[in-house]
Amino acid sequence: MNLRHLRCFITVAEELHFGRAAERLHIEQSPLSRAIKKLESDVGARLFERTSRGVQLTWAGKVFVEDARRILLVIEQAKGNVRAAAAGFRGRLRIALSDGIAQARLTALLALCREEEPDIEIRLFEMPLSQQLKGLKNDLYDAGFTLFDGLKADVVAQPVWQDPIVVTIPPRHPLLAHKRVALREVLNYPLVLCNPETCAGCDQQLERLLRSIDSQPQVAERVSTTDLMLTLVAAGYGVGFSNAAYAASCRHPEVVVRPLADRSLAVTTFLLRSNATPSEQLSRFIERVVRIGSRPATLAS
Repeated sequence: MNLRHLRCFITVAEELHFGRAAERLHIEQSPLSRAIKKLESDVGARLFERTSRGVQLTWAGKVFVEDARRILLVIEQAKGNVRAAAAGFRGRLRIALSDGIAQARLTALLALCREEEPDIEIRLFEMPLSQQLKGLKNDLYDAGFTLFDGLKADVVAQPVWQDPIVVTIPPRHPLLAHKRVALREVLNYPLVLCNPETCAGCDQQLERLLRSIDSQPQVAERVSTTDLMLTLVAAGYGVGFSNAAYAASCRHPEVVVRPLADRSLAVTTFLLRSNATPSEQLSRFIERVVRIGSRPATLAS
């Protein structure tokens, strides 16, 4: 087994098509097929079913693809550790990010870490929440940030930041008549909301908010990023929600931000880590996160 075979396997597993996988890898199909056969021989199991309808992962293949991704990630992390050591860093923290964490908070945190402990390298990884949880369990990440709070007992979820919810509104919209917008008024118009598959925490908190009003929301579109939400709002697809800190750092020239009338409505960011005793450098990192969270959020006007 070698890394090239693993990369070939993962690409075929993602494409479920040898032709497309070969194009992605910039090789011919014949050496790709030989690499897969050699890998199947090495692991002692068939990884793909080849039928007239196409290519599918076997159950063994589905199990192995998670391990293969983890092996490649560990290799990349090892390379990064060597480069960091050569550059003078004496330690490192691997931090996972899910749900579009507010840029202003993250910028302030990273700047504080560089100021107080410059010899610790901090590496950031963006991913869906499900991948973050697997990585925390398998020691691929030291900690992570998410907006999701319904977690299992083997993960510690510590609330660290709270940011007021704001409404993002297209120009010349009736809601602009209000300096502060009542949530019930917002639900009279189509909404651009989070995609629950890629932004589980954001979707969870917004759905909880919307259920507090006895009205069925009109969902115009579901998106995976705040940038796309702002683009669709600017184009008039509907109105959206964001938190004040993120909205302040991602201003769009064609989007107006208004605070909600209920000042208590906010989104909570959670710091995730395994339930093992944190290292000294992770403990110091968590202490800085708490300090950043104690600062007031930037309120949109």
